[in-house]
Amino acid sequence: MERLQKVIAHAGFASRRKAEELIKEGHVRVNGKTVKELGVKVSSSDRVEVNGIPVEREEPVYFLLYKPRGVISSVTDDKGRKVVTDFFQQIEQRIYPVGRLDFDTSGLLLLTNDGEFANLLMHPKNEIEKVYVAKVKGIPSREKMRSLEKGVRLEDGKTAPAKTKVLSIDKKKQTAIIELTIHEGRNRQVRRMLEAIGHPVIKLKRERYGFLTLQGLKAGEARELTAHEVKQLRTLSKS
Repeated sequence: MERLQKVIAHAGFASRRKAEELIKEGHVRVNGKTVKELGVKVSSSDRVEVNGIPVEREEPVYFLLYKPRGVISSVTDDKGRKVVTDFFQQIEQRIYPVGRLDFDTSGLLLLTNDGEFANLLMHPKNEIEKVYVAKVKGIPSREKMRSLEKGVRLEDGKTAPAKTKVLSIDKKKQTAIIELTIHEGRNRQVRRMLEAIGHPVIKLKRERYGFLTLQGLKAGEARELTAHEVKQLRTLSKS
């Protein structure tokens, strides 16, 4: 379900603010009934009209991008930096990222124009596993790794238990490579968790999202999700 004004704006009828005005002024009908409230949500099966003209919705599309470092997880950037949609110049639909990866974080990122699908995946109750590989300063002790597994206290509350694995250590450089599996999606969460145990991140990559991986892709490359993968993600988020 998506907010009515968002559906109207996404279809190109007007800006989000103008769409809100159209609704309040009685120019919008849903399934033949005039709607003047801004809180109304509609599904893909609802018929929406603006001044009697049907709102044609874009065909939903779903992509998996191997986001490189130094790219913003957004559709625009006021500082002129590269954004993830720059890798989809050939796509007619107005897609946007599902969640985000930090500017300096690389890895798996989903993009779509299906708001209902995006909201489903990002909802806090849907515990989809996300696997990160981090290179950190120092070599964490077993005790510190265990604290990640129990959950660490951050400024916005304690994290849910994580799964951890030390993949390798470099005693000479005093660095380690750690695999961390979480299902939450807080801002800069993995970096903050590792800072909290005294091992700041040097390099970070998201390797997996649910059952999806980066197999076959290089940084900056993308592929369309199959219908089966989309169905699996919907099932995973509802299970």
